[in-house]
Order: sequence, then C-alpha cells, then structure tokens
Amino acid sequence: MSAAFPAGPSEHPGRIMFTEVLEQPAVLRRVLDDGAPRIREVADAIAARKPRFVLLTARGTSDHAALYAKYLLEIRRGLPCGLTSMSTMTAYGARPDLSGVLFISVSQWGGSPDLVAATWAAREAGAITLAVTNNPDSALAAVAEFHIDVLAGAELALPATKSYTASLLALYLFTEGLGGDDGTEAASVVPDLADGVLARGAEVRTLATRYRFAGRMVVISRGYGYPTAREAALKLMETSYLPALAYSGADLLHGPLAMIDNRSPVIAVVPEGKGGEVLRPVLDRLRGRGADLCVVGPAAETGRASAGFVLPVEGVGEELQPILEILPLHLLAYEIALARGYDPDAPRTMAKTPESS
Repeated sequence: MSAAFPAGPSEHPGRIMFTEVLEQPAVLRRVLDDGAPRIREVADAIAARKPRFVLLTARGTSDHAALYAKYLLEIRRGLPCGLTSMSTMTAYGARPDLSGVLFISVSQWGGSPDLVAATWAAREAGAITLAVTNNPDSALAAVAEFHIDVLAGAELALPATKSYTASLLALYLFTEGLGGDDGTEAASVVPDLADGVLARGAEVRTLATRYRFAGRMVVISRGYGYPTAREAALKLMETSYLPALAYSGADLLHGPLAMIDNRSPVIAVVPEGKGGEVLRPVLDRLRGRGADLCVVGPAAETGRASAGFVLPVEGVGEELQPILEILPLHLLAYEIALARGYDPDAPRTMAKTPESS
C-alpha cells in the first residue's frame, strides 16, 4: 500500500480519496459498535407495521447501495422490491396508493431536492418512509418517518467510498433486523478482512498499470455482486474518465457480448455462492472470445483469468461479500486515475454539494 500522504492535496493528487478509502474498516467497526442498536430499533418498529412491498429510491453511488438492498430484501426477507422512477411523482405529479409500502431513500448527504420531494410525496401517499443517510440533520432525514445514520463521518472526496460501504453494512443490518436478528455476529469478521484487502495496494497498482491505456472497460457480475459491478464502473468513469460499462452477466449475453474481443478488458466480480455459480458460463464465453479477463473473487476463479485479485471470502456469506468486493475496485479507480495523470480528488464537472448526493 502506498505510504500515507502528507498534507497538501495539490502536491499529492488523490490524497483525500486515498485517505477515505483507508478509513473504511474503521467506519465499518463504528457501524457495528455504535450504529447497530439504533438500526435494530428502526427495523423492529418497521417490522411491526408489516410492509407488503418495498420501493427504493436513490441517485448515483447511493443507487447502487439501494440495488444491493433490493437483493437483500427479496432474498432474505421475501419482500418484493422495486427501484423507483422519482420523476413520476416529482415531475408528473403521480400519487399512487402506497399504503403498506416501505419507501427507502438512500443518500449520502440527504439534500437532493428530488429525493426529498419524492420521499415526502410517498409519505403523504401512505408509505412507511425510511431515510438512510450520512447526515442526520439533512432535509431527507427530516421528511422521512424513520432515519438510519450510516456513521461514515465527513466525506470530503468527491468520489464517495466510505459512505458507500457504510450504507451497505447498515442496509444489511436493517434487513437482518426485519427478520429478528441484528446481523452483527455474521458481519463481525468484515472489518478485519477489509483491513487485509486494503493492505494489498501493490497488487492493485499492478492491475492499474495493466489498464492504464485501456480505451474502455466492461464490468460484470451476477446476484449480490451486480451492484458492485455498477459501482466500480461509476468510480472508473468519474475518476479516470474511462468509459466503463456495467452489465449483469446474463444481460451481457443478450447482445453486448458482440463487442468483446482480445482488446477488451473485462472485470468480473465473482461472488462465492449462487451468483458466482450462475456467472461461470459467462466467464467461459468471455475466455472463448479471448477477452482480457480480470476476476475479483475466489482463488479458484482468479487462477483461470488473465489477471485477478483474490478476495478473502471463506466463511463470509454471499450477502456480505459486496462490502469486500468494492474495496480493491476503489483502489483500482484511484490508481488508474493517477496513472493517467488525473486527480481523483477533483473530477471535472463534479462538485460536493447536497444536491449531487
């Protein structure tokens, strides 16, 4: 891992993002130690209301956390879920009957006007509203009936990293709480494993050198890993300006596979579990097309790829693996940006404002 940067973002591009990436294990411990009791309290209160359906709403990085929650709630709690189109309520003024619906809004800063307006409209339409944010004093937290603070602390880098993994863990604990379990025992191994992943920065730097001159990248996964693929693609685009397309492995086979050849780098996030099992035939197809395949996942899969990063997933449930999967990809986005001469702390066209979260 690179040495810690001294003060001075102008002299050390990416210093802020790098520092916040390394904070993630500590943030995860904070969620488990300090956040879990409140999350369980919220989960118990909502479970008592017996929601029949869940709608999730978010933007950007938080949208990928919401997608992760969709997988959790449908698989582990049997609750049908949908991702909202906020404009139906904010631009078109639709007011569906949301009685008995749990409406979850996920946001880093909780200030996006359309998120706030959609959550308020959902509450007026009879929904149980829950805001999951990194800002308990936000407008979104104020309009929702319930709030979960993900406790990531002030996030100064424009690319969100620690608030993303904190949101994943908070949403996992909430989902387990709905079923009567606080989830902390299963998740307790994650912070130490995260420390180990982030200590392997030299491996990621080697991958960044491999992909420094890539013209585009494709990132794929299945199941719980799919939100990770989408989040990794976003981080590559916003820090390195590298066109990165994210697909479910199943969707890749319905047309987009045609663009893959021996000049096409593909990052495959391979969960240890059902998601990985259904992704393997796609990996075989990619190898058959000569793709430059990089696998982030178990050793058995990385050994069959052109490159890879072995994740320590033994004994970690598939539903918790996304918290570890994204960590080397955060580092990869950072390292590729530096290798291409960009400052990941200052992506062009982006500004850290409540409206962008």
